[in-house]
Amino acid sequence: MPQCLKTKVFEQCVLSVMTYGSETWSLTMGLIIRQLVTQRVMERAMLGVSLRDQIKNVEIRRRTRVTDIAQRVAKL
Repeated sequence: MPQCLKTKVFEQCVLSVMTYGSETWSLTMGLIIRQLVTQRVMERAMLGVSLRDQIKNVEIRRRTRVTDIAQRVAKL
């Protein structure tokens, strides 16, 4: 599956579900960090990169071009 299609599905399906669920919570910093970690794990899985490859999160975010969930939640 091409990377652009994976990114589109992630943006439209996964992020929307994660943000919809978080709208009802009283967000603490711990919950936001959990969401960020979950998003990073999913992005690494999309690229087929493991933690052992030692690729920084900034580089992964640049490759996937996915919006940050913390920014999206703050906007909502």
